Amino acid sequence: MSPQQPQLRVPEVAENLDGWGPPDENATLPSQLQNVPYAPFIKSTHLGRASDWTRNPPNRFNQNRGDGVFDYFFDEQDEESFRLVDGKPPARPKFGPRWRFQQKPQLPQRKDEEDARRKEAEKERLRRDKFYNQNRNLQRRETATFKSSVDIQPDWTILEQIPFSTFAKLNYSVGEAEDLALCGALEFYDKTYDRVTPKSERRLERFKNRNFFKVTTTDDPVIRRLASEDMATVFATDSILSTLMCSPRSVYSWDIVVQRVGNKLFFDKRDGSQLDLLTVNETAQESLPEGKDDINSAQNLSMEATVINQNFSQQILIKDGNKFNFQEPNPFASEGEEVASVAYRYRRWKLDENISLVARCEVQSLMEVKGQRTLMTLNALNEFDSKFTGVDWRQKLETQKGAVLATELKNNNNKVAKWTAQALLASAEVMKIGYVSRLHPRDPYNHVILGVQGYKPKEFAGQINLNLNNMWGIVKSVIDICMKLDEGKYVLVKDPIKPQVRLYEVPADSFENDYLEEPIPEEEQMQPVPVEEPIVQPVTEDKEAEVDADV
Repeated sequence: MSPQQPQLRVPEVAENLDGWGPPDENATLPSQLQNVPYAPFIKSTHLGRASDWTRNPPNRFNQNRGDGVFDYFFDEQDEESFRLVDGKPPARPKFGPRWRFQQKPQLPQRKDEEDARRKEAEKERLRRDKFYNQNRNLQRRETATFKSSVDIQPDWTILEQIPFSTFAKLNYSVGEAEDLALCGALEFYDKTYDRVTPKSERRLERFKNRNFFKVTTTDDPVIRRLASEDMATVFATDSILSTLMCSPRSVYSWDIVVQRVGNKLFFDKRDGSQLDLLTVNETAQESLPEGKDDINSAQNLSMEATVINQNFSQQILIKDGNKFNFQEPNPFASEGEEVASVAYRYRRWKLDENISLVARCEVQSLMEVKGQRTLMTLNALNEFDSKFTGVDWRQKLETQKGAVLATELKNNNNKVAKWTAQALLASAEVMKIGYVSRLHPRDPYNHVILGVQGYKPKEFAGQINLNLNNMWGIVKSVIDICMKLDEGKYVLVKDPIKPQVRLYEVPADSFENDYLEEPIPEEEQMQPVPVEEPIVQPVTEDKEAEVDADV
């Protein structure tokens, strides 16, 4: 007889034909489900929680917040039936309140580790401050307004407008220059100044008795003579050419007078022009004060820097009466007049088959290397207040001279580039750059020399990203534009705001003033020096090695 198989009994399922949920008749429900409250709902009803364990017990302020039939209250019978399995009290925290574990444990550190951490925090703070100041200074520099170097008259006609972006693409190769005349006299460089440091600073002297000449092109008697002999078609000076060559780096406005006479072209500066004055912090992000009475305004600093540069170029020479005289005397000095140590090289470059350029180039000193004479240019950077640059020369110059120079290249990019271009035009083999600072930040009249550094112009040009072919390309393009003009007078003006240069046609009688020896601050006049006999000799390998050692 086979075993009896288990039977599956299907419970009775009540069916509600009128809607959702159980039927209304309790008779059809199992006994354990009868009299259980039920909240009817429809399909569109949003269902809530099945059970709310976080809900606060009802009180008189929230009696109406119930959920209908599912508001259950305290049941004594259920409470009596509840038994706690583990009756031990909960363990207390071993190390105090819980919030203490949210803090990182402070382990004991060595003093050097604490110092390193403190230095890192200070460095990070300085980095954030520097970034903030750079953005603030950039906005301030963008909003700064600069005045035009010359007042644009209503009767001037604009002919060309050249953006600096076109200058960056220009390249033109020019051959070696030819010396047509050498004038003036030079004193020898004092090598003891190469050993000057901030700890052994030297007071900057004043040379009020020496005259400095800054004569424009058409007032130069030597250029007039060369023009009458048809030695070239274009005539200029090294300061004018360097301004054109480095124009994309310029920020302040400048102007150059262009005169077309027959088939010749003359580049001049106006009487009273600031073209020969040195700028200070021209390319810096922090703009200078605008008040004329402020000793640190752009105008006052420009005058101060020009005087410093002239005095510096005469102080670092051996003043024993020994001078090297060139073939011709100084063309601007009167007989018996004491003039500064300066020599003028009138040089000619052949730009193409029809155009030749003659320029007057200046050098300030020379030194002997193995019996051969080396031409030098002398210039000085000046510190007026370390708060503007953030670099104190007296503390950084001896140990971090590269950082000081990098800061100056950032703040005075155009000025240093023009010095380098002038040294290349004059074929000077060494350019000396001095570091001159105020004796006190609020004293613009007394200065000290903190150091002197020498550079080879070609190598230094590479360091500051100054391309010789690009410079000649800029000059050649401007000359080609001007050679197409009719006879007359024109003006090239750097826009005071936008990076571009404009060419205006002006009346023939504009800027007509006789040449004046204009004094610069502290009653010093700009005049040249006596010199004789050419000293340009080919540079041999032995001489280059000796120059490297001296630099």
